[in-house]
Amino acid sequence: MIDFNPSEVNRLIHSPIRLGIMTILNYLVEASFNYLKKKLNVTDGNLSSHLVKLEEAGYIDIKKKFIDKKPHTSYQITRKGEKALRKYIEQLEGIIKGGAKHEDL
Repeated sequence: MIDFNPSEVNRLIHSPIRLGIMTILNYLVEASFNYLKKKLNVTDGNLSSHLVKLEEAGYIDIKKKFIDKKPHTSYQITRKGEKALRKYIEQLEGIIKGGAKHEDL
């Protein structure tokens, strides 16, 4: 069994909604607020609060523009965010691959 230190897991990404945001943005060039809201099935306020935390950490960038005179907000993952997500996934894979064996239980 591998040694597992819960304090090493990135708690900012570990939240289900923020993990969903990061995963979506990792695979798309950018995603709109409404797209994220629909895919994650969350309220405007809930999504906004999670996006703010990710932006403050430097994991995502926010782009604001007007399309047909209407405001449009989209989000992109940053290099820092990509690295953080990759490290988070590697930690989880390590836990899964090196998890307890029957004789360790």
